[in-house]
Amino acid sequence: MPRRAAVGEESPGAAPAPGSPPGGEGRRVLIGVAGGSASGKTLVAQRVTEQLGSRKVVIIKQDSYYRDLEDLPIGERSRQNFDHPDAFDRELLAEHLRLLLEGGAIRVPVYDFKRHLRTRRTRRVAGCQIIIIEGILILDDPLLRALMDIKVYIDTDADIRLLRRIQRDVTERGRTLESVIAQYESTVRPMHMQFVEPSKRYADVIIPEGGHNTVAIDLLVTKIRALLAAHARETRRRGKGR
Repeated sequence: MPRRAAVGEESPGAAPAPGSPPGGEGRRVLIGVAGGSASGKTLVAQRVTEQLGSRKVVIIKQDSYYRDLEDLPIGERSRQNFDHPDAFDRELLAEHLRLLLEGGAIRVPVYDFKRHLRTRRTRRVAGCQIIIIEGILILDDPLLRALMDIKVYIDTDADIRLLRRIQRDVTERGRTLESVIAQYESTVRPMHMQFVEPSKRYADVIIPEGGHNTVAIDLLVTKIRALLAAHARETRRRGKGR
């Protein structure tokens, strides 16, 4: 589906020169955080960002890459299956992650969840050392898995996820309780069982309780720091060998 032209953007940071890691350190690190809807993926990403420093980390949400449904009437848009892998522009997301890993800049789409379409705004992202991609189906996608340094799955009970989803969709997205429950029964739960839950087998780390599991977060941050240090050493070694 064709992309819409961007007419506005935010700029978290300036883009580095191509192939030049920020601060002269080693190559960038990509962390994938998956799990069911409302499992706590965003909180985990935020906890990691707090410990590593927000200037080093950028969080990319798979939800930003829903396919644009502008050509469909609003009533038909709301009936789409947003929990199936085909609901996402996977190729664009993989392309953007590759660009960030190479030191480039991207414009992340801004999605309107109330109208089910991409807005004409974008969010400019560049200059990050650690990239966290979070979403329900990122571990289901082999293109994305191949790019990740660490693959994380947040394991949260279904009843807790449902309650969180109801609260979020009613208060933040203007939906009715009936519509949230109907969507959960028709697509969210079946797609979770078919695609999301099986993707757990690809995870390097499974975190129960999400961002409230401080021990798991600390271990994850330690591993990320170790990866960054190893990449920096490799970069210095290659530099001396030239």
